[in-house]
Amino acid sequence: MADQSRFRELFDTALRAYEKETGIILANHRLAIQLQHCDTIEGITALLQDQAKDFSKNDKITKSVETIVSILTPLSFKMCWWPVSHL
Repeated sequence: MADQSRFRELFDTALRAYEKETGIILANHRLAIQLQHCDTIEGITALLQDQAKDFSKNDKITKSVETIVSILTPLSFKMCWWPVSHL
C-alpha cells in the first residue's frame, strides 16, 4: 500500500506540474476521455496506433506502442481503484 501511495503522490505532482506548464487538464483531454472507454490491451493499442499513424507508417512505432501498452496495462489494472477524477 505504501508503494501505491507513493506512486499516487508522484503521479499527482506530475499532473499538477503538467497542468501548470501547459494549462491543459489531462483528464479533460480528448485522448484521455477516449482511453477511459478502452477496456482491453487491443483497444488501447488500436487507439494509440491511430494517434501515431500520422507520425510514421513504420512498424517500429506500432511494435513500440504494443510493448508500452502491454507493460502499462497491468499497472493500470492495479490502480483501477483510483478514480479518474484524480487525474
